[in-house]
Amino acid sequence: MSNYQLFHNDLPSKILKSFKGDISIDTETLGLNIKRDRLCLIQLRNEINKKVYLIKFEEDLSPKLSKNIKLLLENKNLTKIFHFGRFDMGVLKENLRINVKNIFCTKVASKLTRTYSSEHGLKDLVSEILNIQLDKTEQSSDWSRKKLTKKQIEYAMNDVLYLSEIKKSLNEKLIVQNRLKLFKSIMKFMEIRVDLDLQGWEGVDIFAHK
Repeated sequence: MSNYQLFHNDLPSKILKSFKGDISIDTETLGLNIKRDRLCLIQLRNEINKKVYLIKFEEDLSPKLSKNIKLLLENKNLTKIFHFGRFDMGVLKENLRINVKNIFCTKVASKLTRTYSSEHGLKDLVSEILNIQLDKTEQSSDWSRKKLTKKQIEYAMNDVLYLSEIKKSLNEKLIVQNRLKLFKSIMKFMEIRVDLDLQGWEGVDIFAHK
């Protein structure tokens, strides 16, 4: 747990320059209702130097206080690796007005390639691909508390530590199964899917006949 740094509201400007390639990212909130439950924490892993950055937010969170993280996540030259990016991107846009660019969602990649399974959670992927068992006990803990516990920090870090390796494995499957082009098209559509969610169509299939 030593290879991380904790900040409030934003990343220091000097750290932005260290990001050159992939960024693994996750968020923690007060709940699963994006309109109701605020952002509490962003976890970032710089896949170049393997450092993890935790950015904590209090009730007064504001886009004005998080300009560097916005610059980083809207940078089209850096790939942002999510698991269930649809939710995290919605949280980031709703709370910090961030439109995340250039994403790789491991949940979508899993559903496109692991058609033999109905289990596409992060814990499932880490177990099958890396043979590591994740402890998800802290998933429903209070992320708004002033000081995070050691178990919360460990949980938060684990949610980004393995995304890069999972991405590599699933990307190879996408290529072998000739579904990489389709996957990339879905990733481009994700920003629109998030807008639909935030505007009230999160539970509606607008392409359905009825």
